[in-house]
Amino acid sequence: TWNSATAPFPTTNYEIRLEAARIKGHDFFAGITFPVGEAWCSWINGGWGGEVVGLSSINGADASQNETSFTRKFDLGRWYAFRLRVTPTAISAWIDDELAIEVLIVKKWIALREGEIDRSVPFGIATYSTIANIRKIEWRPLPPDAKK
Repeated sequence: TWNSATAPFPTTNYEIRLEAARIKGHDFFAGITFPVGEAWCSWINGGWGGEVVGLSSINGADASQNETSFTRKFDLGRWYAFRLRVTPTAISAWIDDELAIEVLIVKKWIALREGEIDRSVPFGIATYSTIANIRKIEWRPLPPDAKK
């Protein structure tokens, strides 16, 4: 989890990159919690038994039940590259340079799913019933006029 005492984490117009590998277990190994304006959201990778990807939560629906939800197989021990972009109008996410999620967020309610994931605020990476390795965590600001 980001230590906001050292510096505040941006709330929009930023991009995050990291690599993660599920080492043991069968649930999410890269639950990336991040700010979206005044709210927070989590990008779940490998949830609900190991294959669900999506954002929690949009309009009250978690990653397994909203328009960002899809399934993908994740191999044990394999490194995956994740990239997340947040702008005032959209959240975009890539897995291994393939666009996985692109959702417009204007007039949508963005919030965290209830539970312990709020411990990852303002920015953090979590697992559930899983052991994972994380490396190469980077973030960079985007120009104020970034659209997507």
